Amino acid sequence: MNIVLYQPEIPMNTGNIGRTCVATGAKLHLIRPLGFRIDDKTLKRAGMDYWSDLDVTYYDNFEDFMEKNPNAKIYMGTTKAKNSYVDVSYSDDDFLMFGSEGSGIPEEILLKNKENCIRIPMLEQYRSLNLANSVAIVLYEALRQTGFKGLSSEGDLHRHSWDEV
Repeated sequence: MNIVLYQPEIPMNTGNIGRTCVATGAKLHLIRPLGFRIDDKTLKRAGMDYWSDLDVTYYDNFEDFMEKNPNAKIYMGTTKAKNSYVDVSYSDDDFLMFGSEGSGIPEEILLKNKENCIRIPMLEQYRSLNLANSVAIVLYEALRQTGFKGLSSEGDLHRHSWDEV
């Protein structure tokens, strides 16, 4: 699975998304310009000690991303879409794209990809969810649909065993 962030602005969100990518085996694709420096302490703090394990690729702009991923099946998360994120069928190598915190994915890009635009349902009076939360919601639905391949299905207790009475 691939997560694409179009011009992210807040380092803490990108750090949290990077941590989610590491924990799920997803690749992170960052399209510049970024609203922070990649060595930003806030970014690293949010990503914790996982940042060094992150599979991340940087692109100069959306055209650069498209040139380097010409056959990418991209679902674009936006509050403006007609389809819900649960209404599509995901594949292991899909790209889930999200826009900047301030302005989202440009409408010109959305219009060229309207059949692949998805949204997270929420109350009408609210503008949007946090970017890191939105990525996690959609990513985990995509992972659920593809069988959580390679992910641990159970966790161990630290001081006890699930077999205890």
